[in-house]
Amino acid sequence: MNQRSVRSLAQHSPAAPGHRPLTQKRKRSLREAGTGLAFIFPALLGLLALYIWPLLTTVIVSLSKTGPFGNRKPAGLSQYAKLSKDPEFWGALQNSVIYSAIVLIGIPIAVLIAVMIHNVRRGASIYRVLFFLPVVTLPVAIGMVWRYLYNGEFGLINQFLQIFGIKGANWVANPHTAIYALSIVGIWMSLGVNIIILGAGLKTIPTELYEAASIDGAGSKRQFFSITLPLLSPSIFLVSVLSVISSLQMFDLIYVMIGKGSPAESSSQTVVYLFFRKAFIEGDQGYGAAIAITLLLLIMTITAIQFRVQRKWVFYG
Repeated sequence: MNQRSVRSLAQHSPAAPGHRPLTQKRKRSLREAGTGLAFIFPALLGLLALYIWPLLTTVIVSLSKTGPFGNRKPAGLSQYAKLSKDPEFWGALQNSVIYSAIVLIGIPIAVLIAVMIHNVRRGASIYRVLFFLPVVTLPVAIGMVWRYLYNGEFGLINQFLQIFGIKGANWVANPHTAIYALSIVGIWMSLGVNIIILGAGLKTIPTELYEAASIDGAGSKRQFFSITLPLLSPSIFLVSVLSVISSLQMFDLIYVMIGKGSPAESSSQTVVYLFFRKAFIEGDQGYGAAIAITLLLLIMTITAIQFRVQRKWVFYG
């Protein structure tokens, strides 16, 4: 067999397993995968640097005890055991639950306002902008304005009540009314986002359904409960999840409106405010980290329950 025959035989013989040359399709798929990884690498880097690494660091800190000079000693689960027996934590958790429950009352209000704006023929965008203004306003500025409104001596709310002969209270300084006063501000602040989300959900409802219901003799009330609410339930579910998550993380209103040293500080502090006070004011970073991880687990649990329950009342048809 000459050299030319050997070369021809080698070119036409199948390659051994494991040494098969890459086909054009495989090369293209590898190139596309590399391009995709290059595009998502900045996002992955940000996820690792801003979320995953801080979370892991917080878990490690929660398993340690911080000394007076910032040195840490391994403490195992002692911080969580201390947390479970701390009445101050349970009081803060109760305040967070109360605040979140009251803020959820704002969802039916947002539904009604969104429906009314949706039915407005002219100027609907103006109303949406007006309701959305608190969202783009700094929480510190909102807290200062509402602190003035709630003032017991010269607040506008008490002056309005005096017209009807009602004696107002010092709303944000009274331990019995502070958390409820903050909750009203929370409802007002959340209306803007809720109205925008619900308004977008209303636009997805086909008008033919309302026309058919009108032909069948259904009034506006029947249409609202039989068409609008069922088809708006996915948006209502989304709003409820976002409202619970943001409410359990409430901090800025208490910091601005109540403040340190107020008679209502301990009776209205939330879990996040307790975390701030323990970790940054008192310097107990290990205990503060344990509070943060506990709050994270609580939010994850409540969100999982919401997703589980939504199967029974959310309509995706």
